Amino acid sequence: MGAVVGTLTMQTKQRRPSRDKADDDLEMTMVCHRPEGLDQLEAQTNFSKRELQVLYRGFKNECPSGIVNEETFKQIYSQFFPHGDASTYAHYLFNAFDTAHSGSIKFEDFVTALSILLRGSVTEKLQWTFNLYDINRDGYINKEEMTDIVRAIYDMMGKYTYPVLKTDAPKQHVDAFFQKMDKNRDGVVTLDEFILSCQEDENIMRSLQLFENVI
Repeated sequence: MGAVVGTLTMQTKQRRPSRDKADDDLEMTMVCHRPEGLDQLEAQTNFSKRELQVLYRGFKNECPSGIVNEETFKQIYSQFFPHGDASTYAHYLFNAFDTAHSGSIKFEDFVTALSILLRGSVTEKLQWTFNLYDINRDGYINKEEMTDIVRAIYDMMGKYTYPVLKTDAPKQHVDAFFQKMDKNRDGVVTLDEFILSCQEDENIMRSLQLFENVI
């Protein structure tokens, strides 16, 4: 998936030979899953039609069937973190992209999430991040869920990236987060508490932005 994002940033800066709509529509019929029309996706996301075309071709190159299952997603994602174990974080990330709980990610799912992460407002990005941390999707984040995500991120970055981290670093990180976020001390963090805490504390925002870089 990272390669697709990189393709977008590189190719949208270059002039590409023009293709007519018939060529693009024909290209979109040559996969098992046909995505929604470009006009509809342009209206639903913060990408231009040209950017969507670039993203679609990159997506199709990596996923010729037009859909991605979790195992394929893990294989693609792990390539970008050779010094760590990205499988657990990729599992959580896959679930965040798979909003329909279908067990697969379509191009629409991918580009909708990417639009929020790259072009969304601060609130939209925080809402998406909250959903990532809310593993059981009950509308709250508890310490166990946050610890699982943070530990997965540390595992993915690997010992070569963080050679001096202690084994209890994820727990310390989460304890510090929860002390600031759990305003009413009920043991869980709501969406409102999460957004308010992040907007109030620059250190939390910086930490979340660091974690966004691994998406």
